[in-house]
Amino acid sequence: MAETVLVRYFAAAEEAAGRAEERIELPEATLGALRAELLERYGAEMERVLRSGSFLVDSVVSRDPERRIGSTVDVLPPFAGG
Repeated sequence: MAETVLVRYFAAAEEAAGRAEERIELPEATLGALRAELLERYGAEMERVLRSGSFLVDSVVSRDPERRIGSTVDVLPPFAGG
């Protein structure tokens, strides 16, 4: 059964997606499925963000493709220190 997830984009991820957020229906609620969908939708520009960026799931930063996700996921680009 497909699941709908609210995906929120920040900084470079928002630029790559061309929007601040959207609802995406996934065949399975994992980061791997979400990552594959984002790459299919947004191509090389999103791939550059995801290469060194991460996802925020339930207040925990993760890049594990097997991680189960809930109703909201934040896509975070790499951040510069300062």
